[in-house]
Amino acid sequence: MTRKQTKQILRIAFILASISSLWFVPWILVKAWILPLPDTVQEQLNEGIDLGFDGMIVYVDQAGKPPEFYAAGWHDRKNKIPAYPQALFKIASITKLYVAVATAKLVKAGRLSLDKSLANYFPELAGRIEYSDKITLRMMLQHRSGIPNFVDHPDYWTKPPRNRQETLDYALDLPADFEPDDDYGYSNTNYMLIEDLIDKTLGYPHQQYIKEKILNPLGLKNTFGSLSEVDIDDVMSGYYVGVETDFKTEETGLMLATAEDVGTFLRALNDGSLFDAGEQEIYSSIYVYEHTGLLVGYQSIAKYHKDMDMVVIQFNNTTNFDGYDWNLAEIVYSRIVKILSREKS
Repeated sequence: MTRKQTKQILRIAFILASISSLWFVPWILVKAWILPLPDTVQEQLNEGIDLGFDGMIVYVDQAGKPPEFYAAGWHDRKNKIPAYPQALFKIASITKLYVAVATAKLVKAGRLSLDKSLANYFPELAGRIEYSDKITLRMMLQHRSGIPNFVDHPDYWTKPPRNRQETLDYALDLPADFEPDDDYGYSNTNYMLIEDLIDKTLGYPHQQYIKEKILNPLGLKNTFGSLSEVDIDDVMSGYYVGVETDFKTEETGLMLATAEDVGTFLRALNDGSLFDAGEQEIYSSIYVYEHTGLLVGYQSIAKYHKDMDMVVIQFNNTTNFDGYDWNLAEIVYSRIVKILSREKS
């Protein structure tokens, strides 16, 4: 699919979603809430498909029990391939957890400093990002930098960037959202710059460092840095409501993984087993222990539930412009957790 075709699809989808949402969105969400809670996780996934998702995967890791795997709907709608739990999925912003861990390790090793400024690390951006001399690496990790989020630029969706530099350009030469450390504002630009900083510091790609320091020690063989590393047929298709296009071939620069690999990583993150001495204290001061992810065609939720000592990962491969599918995904997730809690008690 060409860049021009992508732009046309997104424009059409925007119009269709805006019109349809006036009538249907609230009722779908209300229905999802009021339906009787099913007896099993599998029944809840089937219900999610009935509510409009094309495909869903859920992975459950409860301490003391074998992992549980669930799937429903389509892995590939066009080719009628059913969803299966071992599929690769674009995990979107869950990638930030891995980047934050890598940063903590480099800080502990003395190769990065949380208190050095953006201007210090990237002198070439000093005149293009407001307050660059006051923004620290710590603030970027914590989304307290005030750097504009490139996806919020008005042209981002109608003129999709063709490469990393064009993506960054959508956040440059703009007023800050707020003064450094005065507020919180989630910004993908922060983590894009942190990835670039890791590359610059190491002299090789951050994906390689993540593989060496995080994936290999945990035995994660089904987590990858880009589409170029995988068989595209192993990637779950991604769909946008009202559009027939399969978005799985779109390169995002973010990670892909199976639900099991994400779950294994998340447990190791929360129990501290992926950290060497002194690293977890640094990590705890800079970032969170759970995350969600959203891309065109892909939604993911990765959480550890301390009260049950349980990791629950949910993937679904359907999105829309106005975001009601995200709300729907969170409703389904919360109901799955209720089912698991009921089973545990």
